[in-house]
Amino acid sequence: MELMNLNIPSWSDLRFWLPEAILCGTFLVALLGDLVGRGRRIWVPFAVSVFGLVTAGAYAVAAVVHGVEGSHTIMGNLMVVDGMAAYFRLLFIAAGLLTVLMAWTSEEIMGERRENKGEFFALTVLMTAAMMVMAEARDLLMLFLSMEAVGLVSYVMAGYMRTSLRSTEASLKYVLFGAVSSAIMLYGMSLLYGMTGSMEFDQIRVALFAGSVDNFGLLVVIVLILAGMSYKIAAVPFHYWAPDVYEGAPTPVSALFSVGPKAAGFALMIRFFYTTFAGGTDAGATLVQDINWPLLVAVMSVVTMTYGNLVALRQTNVKRMLAYSSIAHVGYLLMGFVLLSTSGLASILFYLLIYTLMNLGAFFFVVAINNHLKSEELSDYVGVGFRAPWAGVAMVIFMASLTGVPPFAGFVGKFYLFTAAMDKQLFWLVIAAALNSVVSLYYYFRVVRALFLTKPADGADTSPLKLHWLQYVVLGVLAVPTLGLGLFFAQFKALADAAIGVMGG
Repeated sequence: MELMNLNIPSWSDLRFWLPEAILCGTFLVALLGDLVGRGRRIWVPFAVSVFGLVTAGAYAVAAVVHGVEGSHTIMGNLMVVDGMAAYFRLLFIAAGLLTVLMAWTSEEIMGERRENKGEFFALTVLMTAAMMVMAEARDLLMLFLSMEAVGLVSYVMAGYMRTSLRSTEASLKYVLFGAVSSAIMLYGMSLLYGMTGSMEFDQIRVALFAGSVDNFGLLVVIVLILAGMSYKIAAVPFHYWAPDVYEGAPTPVSALFSVGPKAAGFALMIRFFYTTFAGGTDAGATLVQDINWPLLVAVMSVVTMTYGNLVALRQTNVKRMLAYSSIAHVGYLLMGFVLLSTSGLASILFYLLIYTLMNLGAFFFVVAINNHLKSEELSDYVGVGFRAPWAGVAMVIFMASLTGVPPFAGFVGKFYLFTAAMDKQLFWLVIAAALNSVVSLYYYFRVVRALFLTKPADGADTSPLKLHWLQYVVLGVLAVPTLGLGLFFAQFKALADAAIGVMGG
């Protein structure tokens, strides 16, 4: 008789799911175009991918401007399209589009010896669609399937340079860590289903708040699921894969990994934990069975930001330094997650927007310079700021913003996170984050010093670097808002507030 209560997806659901449907179609057409062209007309999958991402982005913007108010459950109640889903749609499409454009200019992707170049663009589109579904999941089944979809594409993209030992090692480590974390999380989800008899987040919450679940068993479930999700965002102690994968993967892939799956992981954590294990936010917030999972996450936040910053101090490889830097920023983002307040969640969304701009920009600078230097070592960046001055200035903007120096966007993002934590009187957490920001100043400005303030060795090449025009465009598109959002941020913060305000279950 349970079959009579199934919610069957209908064609009408597609009007709320057009951007994702467009990207799925784009993926298939890009693959077909590469197959028909036999890999010789690389511009076909590239053009198809760009067109598909732009079109999906246009529909996503239209949905925000003219579209749908409130939240709508679709696909048999497996997913929800609401303000938060719309916000992350735009974020993921922008990250995917910029990655595709930058990859077109990258020797690591488009080099003469590289094979199956067209498949990279199709895979980027597929990952973008999968991340969007992660932000929309409201059911344990869709939660797991969307995370696995992102994971499987990530494993392939990490090992894209299959003739490179570093890339192959990165992919293998990613697969092994991913398989273990998925198994841990799946076990926790199975226990949760056994306790509550439901896979929908809101129904699970009803069962949990009824008080019929054993506290210790529920604590085990929270730890297991949190472990699986922490792997996706690279929070300590589930971060070990990140530095090796970022260093071994092609730099455009590392750039996408540093922002896309992390943002998707935070979207999923917010929707799952706040819909399932918390009753409301702000003054009326309660915790299921009085299990203080925010305290566990707060400790993880401090450990993550401290470990990431301290280890980044010792790095001489810029990609590896940025990998540990991204771990530290996960610690900052977790601050907002523990607050049980709408201001804390909105500050996460706003900071993720800023983090996407500045971190993509930093990695894309490495892409542009790596085409010429064939190196990511900091010692080889000496004097590069004078050889490529516009790109060097953009990198200074990204480094200053990642540090949190005013008037750059990173300062505003951290200000909102710190303010939200202080409103909840978590002063110890704010102090730890502020001290870590001071520590990060050293290794970020080591890059600036190498670019502009260190004299090249005698006999070193000081000839100008001729970057691709598209690289200047992408770096400019990222640098201008990274600077501008530090001065004109009110509308974008209001967008994040509105996204959380209409978050559905």
